[in-house]
Amino acid sequence: MSQRDLVAELRGARPAAPPEVRERVRLIAARATTPPTRRFTWRRALVVAVPAAAAVAAAAVVATRPSQHAADRAVTTTMFSATVQHGAAAAGDARAQAAPAPKELAPLTSPTRVQRVSASLSLRIPTADGVSEAVKRVQRITASLGGFTVSVVAGTHGRDASADFVVKVPRTNVREAIRRYSALGTITSEDVQLQDLEGSLNATERTIARLQRELAVLRRLPSSPAVQRQIDAHVQRIQRLQRQEAATRRSAHYATLDLHLRTPQHAAAPARHGPWHALGVAFRWIGIGAVYTLALGAPLLVLVLVGWLATRLVRRRREEALLSRS
Repeated sequence: MSQRDLVAELRGARPAAPPEVRERVRLIAARATTPPTRRFTWRRALVVAVPAAAAVAAAAVVATRPSQHAADRAVTTTMFSATVQHGAAAAGDARAQAAPAPKELAPLTSPTRVQRVSASLSLRIPTADGVSEAVKRVQRITASLGGFTVSVVAGTHGRDASADFVVKVPRTNVREAIRRYSALGTITSEDVQLQDLEGSLNATERTIARLQRELAVLRRLPSSPAVQRQIDAHVQRIQRLQRQEAATRRSAHYATLDLHLRTPQHAAAPARHGPWHALGVAFRWIGIGAVYTLALGAPLLVLVLVGWLATRLVRRRREEALLSRS
């Protein structure tokens, strides 16, 4: 029998497939015609991830950009501070016009008591040249009153100038020093402190007298190592107290004055922007938003891509396993 006859005989016979084979083929056909629905796809992940990254970037830009309310509050604070300073300056000018001589707030010091005096004085001078001239006058006034300058820091920046002094003058001349310093400009603040040291010095003198009486008693006792140690201890303590007393009296001889000279504060001129300023600001914030989107969205896109590749690999392995079983 030839091959052609065999094929014709098989076609005429038409053998019937077993029921198991027919059911297997039907299931395979049903799976091929209705593909399984996938809940997670890379397209859906992109649809969710891109808007989320954009929203996070927009929130970050809004959080980092200074709000208009904060700017308004800063401007209001500046205006309020300037108003207070202007009111204080006007009040100071009115007082200066009403009283021809500056008010003396320095306390009356006692020449018979030991007192420590310290004062601070702030003056407003109209011009930078006036501040420079006042620096020279302060040094001359200090020297004429028998004092000396401890430190001076002065600087000029355009129309603004300032100078800070620490001077020492004899305590008995502190009122005259403050009066003459105050005549250099308009007083903006003044503070004077006086501490009486007579009580502590009297207590120290009483302690020294008591130790000297005890020392005299010890010296009348028979000589011995223990007695000599007590005598040496009393002598050292008396000398230490006497040095402390002398140092206190020397420091109280001079009063310490802190002087601050400054020109009036000049408000900075408002910045003028051209017609393209708003467009430049808009492009700048768009660039910032793009940077945030790229920085925050790139990791999300990488995670979505990895998830999509993993899902595809798992699905392919399941199909290969199904084909191998059939």
